Amino acid sequence: MPEELEDMYAEPKPMSAHEKAAILFIALGSDCAAKVFPHMDEDEIETITLDIANNKQVSIDMKTQIISEFYQLMQAHDYISTGGIEYAQSVLEKALGAEKAKEILQKLSTTLQVRPFEFLRKTDPSQLLNFLQNEHPQTIALVMAYLSPDQAGIVMSGLSIDMQADVAKRIALMDRTSPDVIREIEKVLEKKLSSLSTQDFTIAGGVPTVVEILNRVDRSTERAIIESLEVDNPELAEEIKQLMFVFEDIILLDDRSVQLVVREVDTKELALAMKATNEEVTAKIYKNMSKRAADMLKEEISYMGPVKIRDVEEAQTKIVNIIRALEDRGEIVIVRGQGEGMFV
Repeated sequence: MPEELEDMYAEPKPMSAHEKAAILFIALGSDCAAKVFPHMDEDEIETITLDIANNKQVSIDMKTQIISEFYQLMQAHDYISTGGIEYAQSVLEKALGAEKAKEILQKLSTTLQVRPFEFLRKTDPSQLLNFLQNEHPQTIALVMAYLSPDQAGIVMSGLSIDMQADVAKRIALMDRTSPDVIREIEKVLEKKLSSLSTQDFTIAGGVPTVVEILNRVDRSTERAIIESLEVDNPELAEEIKQLMFVFEDIILLDDRSVQLVVREVDTKELALAMKATNEEVTAKIYKNMSKRAADMLKEEISYMGPVKIRDVEEAQTKIVNIIRALEDRGEIVIVRGQGEGMFV
């Protein structure tokens, strides 16, 4: 058979993705093509432009076929983005049948790499941390390996120090994971996340919660947190400090309140607390004591000698707790912040 006749009866050569894209651009028109080109790299634009130039005529049937295929692929892409591969397959099978659904997803997989745990990549990082932190370190490591760097960084920062090191090690040593294992973990986590999303969430946290916590920790922890916040977020640190009461804030009390506090505090405890405080606090306390009591306190401090800073902080915390107790009973008033009416 002559070569020309063989070509006439030969099976049509499958079209490449670029050839299909060229026909799609022809069908959509130059205005649409001009909007898409800026999102493509130069090699793709050059190849498709060449294919467009070589397609002098495109049949109506061919245009319809390519547009339909493009529409189906975009639908499949949306389904995958919304609910994952299995969700997309389920919807497409109901609409187009199992064979057509499989064909579309196979075509899409050649141009789109669907990352595992895609449904988690759209989850708020703080919610993601709450969701993952009780999982096994290997599960956390596997999920974090597929998250965006920003998400993974927030999750990592929220884990405990021991867990951070363990998860980091597991990510570093991770090589290949069976697709079946990944799919199984995806199913379990997706089911857990969907059950969480139906639950009611109550408001928690915020500055008042931080203040309540800091008012109950030891002085050293309190100071470390405040100093760190003053560097990272001065405005937040100031807002918290305005709602808190620390030993140095005795200067905010009126004279009558200081006198009540002094009567409630053991002299030795007060002397220890004053070993590492500023002159303004010292002057405020001495001012509200009798001369004899002040002299006795000064003598107690001078005879005390060197003391551990931890002991000083514990004494200060005890006195602050006494002040807060007096405040709770309504016997004293603490002025917080600098605005008028900012009383507790």
